[in-house]
This record gives sequence, C-alpha cells and structure tokens, in this order.
Amino acid sequence: MISAVSPYEELIAYETLWARQSSTLAKIATFLKNVSIPSKASFDLSDMTKKEEVEGFFSQIPKDFSVITAESAQYPQSLKDPKHQIKLFYYKGDLGLLEAEKRISIVGARKTSEEGRRRAAKIARLLVKQGYVIVSGLAAGIDTSAMEATIDVGGKVIGVIGTPINQYYPKENKSLQDEIANKHLLISHVPIYKYSKEPFNSKKFYFPQRNTVMAAISDATIIVEASDTSGSLTQARACINMGRKLFILDSCFENSSITWPKKYLEHGAIRVKSIKDIVDNL
Repeated sequence: MISAVSPYEELIAYETLWARQSSTLAKIATFLKNVSIPSKASFDLSDMTKKEEVEGFFSQIPKDFSVITAESAQYPQSLKDPKHQIKLFYYKGDLGLLEAEKRISIVGARKTSEEGRRRAAKIARLLVKQGYVIVSGLAAGIDTSAMEATIDVGGKVIGVIGTPINQYYPKENKSLQDEIANKHLLISHVPIYKYSKEPFNSKKFYFPQRNTVMAAISDATIIVEASDTSGSLTQARACINMGRKLFILDSCFENSSITWPKKYLEHGAIRVKSIKDIVDNL
C-alpha cells in the first residue's frame, strides 16, 4: 500500500527517527514494523522538538534529490526483506535501473594495484556487452575503474554511496558522481541530518551498510582485489547470507598474503579464471 503522505513528509519523519538519540538501523526497522511512516501521533514531545530542528535543517539545503520508502510500489523487492532493514533511501537519476533485468556489482580495494584496476575495467566492459548494469560503490580504486570503464563504453551504472546523497566522497570523484546522478542512478541510505551532527568516527559504519545494499540490489558480486580487512568482505558475507552469487578473481587466490578467498570458496563462492566463469554461472 502506498503511503498517503508526501515524499517530503516521509523524508522529515524518517530523518526525525534517525535524529533520536541512540537510533540505529535495527531500532528504526523494529519501530517501522507496526508504523510504516511515523505520524505526529508516533512522536513524543521531545521528538516533536527534534522534528522542528530537522525541518529547519532541510529548509536550508537544496533538495535536488528524491526519496523512496518501503511503502512505495517502486521500492526494490530485494530491500523489502526484513533482514536488510533499509526502509528508505535517497536517490538521483533513473530509478528504473533498479528494475533492470541484469545487475552485477564489481567491487574491491581502494588502495589497489594497477593490474587490479585494469582487471576491473576489463570485466566491466565485457559485462556491459552482455547487457549488465554495473553496480559499485564509487570508492577510489576498483570501484572507480569499473564505473569509468562502464560509462566509457556506453553502459549503465548504479552508484551506491556511504555518505549522504548531497555529499561527495572521495572528493576527487565529484565529477564522476555528478555524471552518475545525471545520467545513471545514484543512491544512498545515509540520513542527511544525523550525519551532519555525528562525530567523524561514527560515520564509518555507513560504509559496510552500503556494501549490504549493493549486494541486495545486485544479482551477483565480483570481488576483483581485496585485503583480509577490506570492506568488500562485508559484501561477500552479505552475498552468502542472501543467497546471491559471489565471484572472486583467480588473482586473489594466487595472492599468498591473503587468506579470505579460500574461506569464501568453501561457502559457495565461484573462482573466476575468465569472463566465461561469470556468464556461465548467472
């Protein structure tokens, strides 16, 4: 059932929930099990005061983005699973790309080798020829190489960021992020008001959540290059938990300094020696 309130009211209500002290994704998901979009009656007096602060904040910033909630018919079915807990996200661009028949994530390390970047770009170009929309996280390194290569050959991308929809990270990807927002699809689950008030150390938790979102909206994930502590392994775990296909490049197995590839192979990941290994398993 589609909510009767306006998208702006949905935004303010959701952001007010996030503005509560000690709010977490899990707590908000639990709250929304019985209240799809919080109304004025859902808030206590302190919430109403916070709601006024949130409204004041949003009156001062450009609202050149859209919001979509789990109540919308267009909300991705993959994110409606209660395990994922994402009940609203912000977006710019073509929301229809979330309904594309074939979507695949290409992810990996920020600090990567030149060979890793070349592999990411090559795989992206080959998958575009197979009709895939490429999903990635707009991070430096592997993500950037995959997205730039996709765009260069006329493919479509979905960029999923771990910062608010109105911010850029890393800064050097500003032009790439703007191009994705204008010609492709850019999405974020990060609450804008709360993010603006949080200490820096608290903000890092949005990035692993971002990887979970990428896993959920993709048919499969390819890890090109990653260390044993890489955030890409959050997405690997999410793929296994969701029953999505997980592909790991052969070069990762040949790297004696890391141990994670063997672990995920034992949990059903697929070792990739050529693009055929990916296409034949999708």
